Amino acid sequence: YEKNSHEARHPASVTKIMTLLLIFDALHSGKIHLQDEVTTSAHAKSMGGSQVFLEEGETQIAADLTKSIAIASANDAAVAMAEFLAGSEEAFVQKMNERAKELGMEDTNFVNACGLDTEGHVSSAYDIALMSRELMENFPEIKEYTTTWQDSIVHRTRRGEETFGLTNTNKLIQWYDGATGLKTGSTGNALYCLSGTAER
Repeated sequence: YEKNSHEARHPASVTKIMTLLLIFDALHSGKIHLQDEVTTSAHAKSMGGSQVFLEEGETQIAADLTKSIAIASANDAAVAMAEFLAGSEEAFVQKMNERAKELGMEDTNFVNACGLDTEGHVSSAYDIALMSRELMENFPEIKEYTTTWQDSIVHRTRRGEETFGLTNTNKLIQWYDGATGLKTGSTGNALYCLSGTAER
């Protein structure tokens, strides 16, 4: 069943499915590793919206940033990883659009790595299904994060160590039988968005 499946719309944080896909591509090719240390830039810290409140200059391992993206939909973590992978968010966005083209996502144009409302940043239900399937089928280990209800990361800054709790934005994993993910999103323009996955 599909309705208006090719209509280009603001995808909000469902955008991060592509961000996660590129992270897992890089992990599997050996370009990066889960224990790599990633330093937060001023740009990543400035994201606002859904975040884990990274400080400029704060270092986190790639595993914890990836977990923060998948569970808590953290914009700051998404941009920190984008910069780590490609040198800048702009260069990463180029890679997002190249990967989208490879997958046949004809209704999609990414402008940022996290999904904040930006002119021209659009996707469609059909294209979101394409990238969701690619992520779930190629990298089933993502389910370790996307089925976790609560977890935490540790901030190590000049204030010392602080534990920060993560709660999954996808309530379906609490009550929908067989739910495996995948990603929620909400912004003023996009309103409420979901790419849902399940297995039975």
